[in-house]
Amino acid sequence: MPHSATLQEKQRREEHQQRAYEIQLAGGMQGAARWTVYGTIACALGHYSYPPFARQTLGLKAFLVSSATIFGLVVGADNHLLKYETHLREAENEIRRQARSELAMQGIIASETEIRKWREANKDKLEAQAQAAAARTSSF
Repeated sequence: MPHSATLQEKQRREEHQQRAYEIQLAGGMQGAARWTVYGTIACALGHYSYPPFARQTLGLKAFLVSSATIFGLVVGADNHLLKYETHLREAENEIRRQARSELAMQGIIASETEIRKWREANKDKLEAQAQAAAARTSSF
């Protein structure tokens, strides 16, 4: 039985990794698009309102816009990933709290093995809670 729990844990982690990648990719694209617009607007304003900036080369202006784009990509991806990880951590802490509480009521010490067994025994209940939570927070 511990072997199957390990495989299930590995599968669950791989699913979380894939979901994190998808969230990070979407967040990065949103941030990059937003900050590309910001960088372009800033360069246009600088070009038309500040003559020394207007005399700068197109390469410098493109560098400034691309720097803003890269900044948006990194910050957007990171923010979305941090929100997702926070959500996962809160959900895992809630599951562990429930397990510790129910195991204590049964007079069992809540070791990692006992929590894993409790998780297996209550898998249907936990999946229902996860679906309800996913419905409440449909996207990040």
